[in-house]
Amino acid sequence: MSINHGANLYDLSKKYGFSKDEFLDFSSNINPFGASTLAKETVINNIDQVSIYPDPNYINLKNSISNYCNCLQQNIILGSGATELISSFIKTINPTNALLLSPAYSEYEKELSKINCKIDKYYSKPENNFKIDVANLINTVNKNNYQLIIICNPSNPTGFTFTNTEIECLLKSTNAFVMVDETYIEFTDNAKFSSTKLVDNYNNLFVIRGTSKFFSTPGIRLGYGLISNENVKNSINSNLDLWNINILASLMGEVMFKDSDFIDNTVKVMTDQRTLLLKELKKLKDLKVYDSQGNFILCEITSKALTASEIREKLIPHKIIIRDCSSFDGLGEYFFRVCILKPEDNQLLLKSLNTILK
Repeated sequence: MSINHGANLYDLSKKYGFSKDEFLDFSSNINPFGASTLAKETVINNIDQVSIYPDPNYINLKNSISNYCNCLQQNIILGSGATELISSFIKTINPTNALLLSPAYSEYEKELSKINCKIDKYYSKPENNFKIDVANLINTVNKNNYQLIIICNPSNPTGFTFTNTEIECLLKSTNAFVMVDETYIEFTDNAKFSSTKLVDNYNNLFVIRGTSKFFSTPGIRLGYGLISNENVKNSINSNLDLWNINILASLMGEVMFKDSDFIDNTVKVMTDQRTLLLKELKKLKDLKVYDSQGNFILCEITSKALTASEIREKLIPHKIIIRDCSSFDGLGEYFFRVCILKPEDNQLLLKSLNTILK
């Protein structure tokens, strides 16, 4: 994994002499409680299915996603992770100009650059607590006739989140395609923030989700996109490989989207821990802590006595890794991000940061 996508535990283990399992990785925003037990048991109990081909139409998997996202089954596109779908969508609509809400995940700009798209950036700013006014955004889009708007919701790394009412206003008020990456939306209030229920009614909306973060399954490479635009949907589907989702990923997906106990428990614990971590981080000296709806929190070192890189290095002997955010466009060397882990791990982070900042 490159520096732009978090820590490489294998390299750090070799450098510092720790087992990679000893590290508390606050740079990786994956559900720390692991995958759904029901989904894992399904794989174990059906392991012999590795000897057969998956259903090429993935009917059961799409039914599960459809019920989970409250959208029509025919508007679901399956992909090998969210990044594949980002690339496929951008190549398909082939915009000549796009507006990228920044700071943002680096892959958006990378994929836009591949098609020689003109990229403008709409920066959320620390002086506004990284909040974005949707009316001002709409004016900017219409003034410049952008063909595509890319939004990560909640925004990584700032944690700012548009409500689905605001996204609907954007869809109604512009002629642009709107791509909403909801990689982290499930850690917050879906009813208020998720745009999946808008998909069936707006053909200029593409919602992307993956299962790596919330469902803690980066190893199965399962992502899905939601879109009702027939031309775009058919074009993307025509370029996907047959059986692009392996049988184990399909089996897990059929079960985990229905595992309400896992889903409800994850949301409750992560919400409680986010509230606690925000409260306690705000007590630490020389830190400005930004409110977040994601499973991560952005912090700024206000004293400038240490850089984020220096704090990161000081935490490694404590077997703690944080994300230095200097690689995010629009942020500087004094910003870092911490993800929410298990309660006892979060307490150790607070204790270690307090020691360093003193």
